[in-house]
Amino acid sequence: MTEADGALVLFSGGQDSTTCLAVALERFAHVETIGFDYGQRHRVELEVRPRVLAALRAGFPHWAERLGPDHMIDMGVLGQISDTALTRDTAIAMEATGLPNTFVPGRNLLFLGFAGALAYRRGLKHIVTGVCETDYSGYPDCRDDTIKAMQLALNLGMEARFVIDTPLMFIDKAATFALAERLGGEALVDLVVEETHSCYEGDRTHRHAFGYGCGACPACELRARGFERYREAKAANAG
Repeated sequence: MTEADGALVLFSGGQDSTTCLAVALERFAHVETIGFDYGQRHRVELEVRPRVLAALRAGFPHWAERLGPDHMIDMGVLGQISDTALTRDTAIAMEATGLPNTFVPGRNLLFLGFAGALAYRRGLKHIVTGVCETDYSGYPDCRDDTIKAMQLALNLGMEARFVIDTPLMFIDKAATFALAERLGGEALVDLVVEETHSCYEGDRTHRHAFGYGCGACPACELRARGFERYREAKAANAG
């Protein structure tokens, strides 16, 4: 049974958000997507977004009828006020704070705020995001406590009853690949590998087992380790 309440998925075009979109399409009768152009260094993710959406519609007809409009929001001001490795041409490194310089302060808070405003206008109760505190770079705006606080703030500030769903919050990248397989079989895993983009360097020239990317940035390292563990677990279960 699918839920009648609609959902808005924060969809970047990466592995996590694509898996979350599949979760939402399996669960809800109507699903819309929202993306953000904030001057990101790896803006190739904006180019793969429509390809991933088209592939989902073509490869999964039972989901296609549930997949509604895609909304792209211009958040260029975030890139203008940020000084990070994701918004500037600078080397990726750890900061004295213990956080990587790929952390864009306020990014997820702003994304969720704008998503709430759009969901309010579109009459969508659920906001789905791929944030995770299990297998990630330590970003404080990805933590479960942060998301719960944002849900409370949105509901108080808009007199609404939004639910922020975080299907990946407590699972690692290997489990995320496995979740994609449970939802859409090997076809969905292949789509994630071939079409999605997570590399911070925006590299679409090098093809690895886990997909395209530089293979060395934190996003690629997480995805590579996760894909390897996923294949190992799958082989062990098959044996």
